[in-house]
Amino acid sequence: MPPAHAHTQPTTPFAAPAPNPTAAILVIGNEVLSGRTADVNINFIARRLTDVGINLTEVRIVRDDEAAIVSAVNALRKACTYVFSTGGIGPTHDDITMASVAKAFGVAVVRNPRVEQQLRDYYGARLATPALRMADYPAGARLVPHGGTFAPSCMMENVAILAGSPRHMQTMFEATLPLLAHGQPLYTKQVDVWGMESQLADGLAAIQSRFPQLDIGSYPYRHDDRYGTALICRGTDPRAVDAAHADVLALADKMGCEVRG
Repeated sequence: MPPAHAHTQPTTPFAAPAPNPTAAILVIGNEVLSGRTADVNINFIARRLTDVGINLTEVRIVRDDEAAIVSAVNALRKACTYVFSTGGIGPTHDDITMASVAKAFGVAVVRNPRVEQQLRDYYGARLATPALRMADYPAGARLVPHGGTFAPSCMMENVAILAGSPRHMQTMFEATLPLLAHGQPLYTKQVDVWGMESQLADGLAAIQSRFPQLDIGSYPYRHDDRYGTALICRGTDPRAVDAAHADVLALADKMGCEVRG
């Protein structure tokens, strides 16, 4: 008879659900690569995509360079359901994202008269001519109104072009989200234990093999001179996540790892 803490493979199979849409983030900006600006947009987008069942599969950061942007856009838009670019859509000389995306799709850049008038009304006597560049979009792009006073974002097929400023980016992103196909939100269970990751590695590998449709991860840390490990099970099927989590708890008990309160 197996010991009380043993957890056998579940008798009820967990069928793999239909795959979720996928996404990539393309961060554009010399200031991010130089370290002058700490990017916070990736974390926000990743969390919101998780909420709606879109799997983030890749993040790239490129310079304000047309060739680099064109290459990245063309690679990512073919590999993923959606691409979210951030940065490079302001009025200055290095804001080249719109033109670069247009080149990636082989279309011209055109000025939207409605957005131009919106900018003229907003700035009034303060208007500087370069600000009107924010009314320029790739030909054929779908504008995404967001209710703010700044220019709308847009989608060029499956590429959403967003601002780099976190406040503006978040507004644009939330306006874009309802336009996208959503999948099954990810369900997550976590337990923290006192114990070294290496103690649990083989057992976690065995659990992962029993639940290939889940992401099972271990994340070590040190606190008050003690070694701990966060153990996370994540997937779209709550029953499978619960079963894997039970296996993880059994493994921790077997290896003598105390669960943190």
